[in-house]
Amino acid sequence: MAFLDELYFAPAHKLLSMLLAREVSSTELTRAFYERISKVNPRLNAIVTLCEERALREAAESDRRLSAKNGIRPLEGLPITIKECISTEGVRSTDGMKILEHNVPERDAPTVARYRQAGAVMIGKTNIPEMAMDYDCENPVFGATSNPWNPGRVPGGSSGGEAAALAAGFCALGLGSDYGGSIRVPSHFSGVVGLKPSWGTIPGSGHLFGPFDAFAPGPPPVASMATIGPMARYVDDLTLAYNILRGPDPSSPYTVPSNEARPETVDIKKVRCALFTNGGGVPVSNEIRAAVERAAKALQKAGVEVEEATPPIQRARELWWLYATADGGRPLNEAMGDKVSLSRPRLRQFLFQPQPGKSAAEFFGIAIQRDVFRIELAKFMERYPIIIGAPFCVTAFEHGAMEVDIDGSKCPLFEANWPALWVNCAGLPGAVVSGGRDKDGLPIGVQVVGRAFGEETVLAIAKALEQELGGFQRPPL
Repeated sequence: MAFLDELYFAPAHKLLSMLLAREVSSTELTRAFYERISKVNPRLNAIVTLCEERALREAAESDRRLSAKNGIRPLEGLPITIKECISTEGVRSTDGMKILEHNVPERDAPTVARYRQAGAVMIGKTNIPEMAMDYDCENPVFGATSNPWNPGRVPGGSSGGEAAALAAGFCALGLGSDYGGSIRVPSHFSGVVGLKPSWGTIPGSGHLFGPFDAFAPGPPPVASMATIGPMARYVDDLTLAYNILRGPDPSSPYTVPSNEARPETVDIKKVRCALFTNGGGVPVSNEIRAAVERAAKALQKAGVEVEEATPPIQRARELWWLYATADGGRPLNEAMGDKVSLSRPRLRQFLFQPQPGKSAAEFFGIAIQRDVFRIELAKFMERYPIIIGAPFCVTAFEHGAMEVDIDGSKCPLFEANWPALWVNCAGLPGAVVSGGRDKDGLPIGVQVVGRAFGEETVLAIAKALEQELGGFQRPPL
């Protein structure tokens, strides 16, 4: 068939229907995405590793299954990409670090395995900031990724390459991870959708963390605040992917069974939402605040009850940092040794500077404070099962920035992240959907946060917002 340009940006579920009806083959679809990558990716550097030979071999196997109408799997023949720091068998996974430049894992992370077992065809891996620890998307192995809406801006981090690839029409579905907004911030900056699931719903093993074994237990803060989750262009595709990725795995001891998300069964008119745009730190920009307020009005128009109410998240950013840095960086610095000099200066500045570590008693005290916060927030959410807010204080910033501009006032970059951090600190599910664009034409996202294990309701409200606000728009590439 003649491959129509709009199919690069089609919903994954539409492409799956076309594959099932044999309107297009997986081989055709895979070759078409590779052709687009070859033409457009040099401008963005979103995809940094390709696996074309293997992908075409797997696409051919999917075509045999589809033709025989036998053994067809949920993602049969669908081309996808994977965030660079998530382990992929036989495909380079470097965490954006020079010391891991030639690292080729011997097995897939459970999440990657589930995508592949469902029939997805992995066509490549997408860029990240070094160690997946920044809100830009640059590392010493692959360089920087640019935002498809404006190449002078970053696509967000740390799943920035994944967001840029989806926005640019390089794949049908993606996989990211989120420790401090790393799925939601790139979705906001690049105009796509992403779901940070509840802590414990999706296996986190197989995610690289610097020089440590990706399948060994990670530091407690990472293990209890970081998650892997789906990224896409459309909310229905997040639901499809979440239901494939969820569930326990022996290599991920904190992951528990969870129910299938069926957002179409949720009566959104019975869901009460809290709307808030400030209260956790530095102000949210006026344009983002206005977009979030428009989203609230759109939900009200759809019959959803929305009230202005600020959740008790005032200390969440501080608690996140106290918990995340409690070891003083000692294990990481010891593991890196003299190789620290190979890392980016901005990473060395905030991650590899030795800090005083906390005693066990002090660490337990921080963990207890975090749980008190989670309990207070859970009480607030008895009345408000959904919280609508901003994903970050600004839209996409310029490459290299360590400060951002909030309505004419300069602010340190890592103080503008409180809208993302409180969700990780609480371990809650959060989705970001498109809420329009700012005066510079950059995407603005709206964040939808739900109760623990409340992905079904989060996805239902996110879908309603997508329908009311227009959803995904193609960037001007």
